[in-house]
Amino acid sequence: MFYAKLDRRRLQILSLAKREHKMTVADIYPLDAETPPYENDDLRIVADRIIQAHQTRKQVIWMMGAHVMRRGNSRYIIDLMERGVLTHIATNGAGAIHDFELALIGATLEDVERYIWDGKFGNWEETGRYMNDAIARGYHDKIGFGEAIGRLIQNGDDGVEFPHREISMFAAAYRLGIPLTVHKGIGYDIIDQHPAADYAAMGYTTGEDFLRFAHSVSKLEGGVFLNLGSAVMGPEVYLKSLSMARNVAAQHGEEIRHFTTANFDLIEFSDFREEGSPTDAHYYHRPKKTILVRTVKDGGESYHISGDFDRTIPKLYSFITQALD
Repeated sequence: MFYAKLDRRRLQILSLAKREHKMTVADIYPLDAETPPYENDDLRIVADRIIQAHQTRKQVIWMMGAHVMRRGNSRYIIDLMERGVLTHIATNGAGAIHDFELALIGATLEDVERYIWDGKFGNWEETGRYMNDAIARGYHDKIGFGEAIGRLIQNGDDGVEFPHREISMFAAAYRLGIPLTVHKGIGYDIIDQHPAADYAAMGYTTGEDFLRFAHSVSKLEGGVFLNLGSAVMGPEVYLKSLSMARNVAAQHGEEIRHFTTANFDLIEFSDFREEGSPTDAHYYHRPKKTILVRTVKDGGESYHISGDFDRTIPKLYSFITQALD
């Protein structure tokens, strides 16, 4: 059966130099920045659980949506990686794109409303070309999506330099040997529009990352899983990974049940440890029932931290580092 499809070769691709950006490296917090106040007793508990996991060499898995980065938190995350606190970072395709663009040109976050009206949105040469080339090389080398992007930013390429690599989480993870995985669907991200996009390469490398993530989840007993600003990708990838990990563990008489989960979100839940009724709209909010209720019923504990990430993440970082210093 023949179905017509769009020919990407017809796209007009523009240079990033012609794009206006809503975020620059100046918007990333320094480690000693004064940040907006935030008080939450549960956040102290989450910080304590992270410190305990770190001190006992357990997993601390940091799964995030791109908004966490857009609120200026990259340096905090990099420092926690360098301290050995975070053992696995996971994000979506948008997270990879923002990190890449900040490292490359010191700016990111295009104005969708401005550029969508005539189809300029997402059609940018450097992001689409360089990232897709890195993914294709990752496919050839049989490595993951996140590792492929981290390798590019850390090492550079012929004619491609990254003057701001010091604020790249992907470069830091690659340099430190910490898994940073990207969990994406095809059509979710602007790099998918570019004529250089190889969907087989994307599928392989993000699939490799899924299995790397599942391996980290298989070691979650006694550890901490954090989901920060991801309403669908985070809870769904975590859920499938945990099921796979428990399946294997059960065959050896082992359990993965005693761990802490925390969900960071803009949404407030007054009853976050109750699944609720199917007639309740919150019942269908995946982070609540998956991360805060269903997967911790048999020995785990969960916490919901509500607030914008320019407040909650700096405060969490402060709690952790004050205890460690």
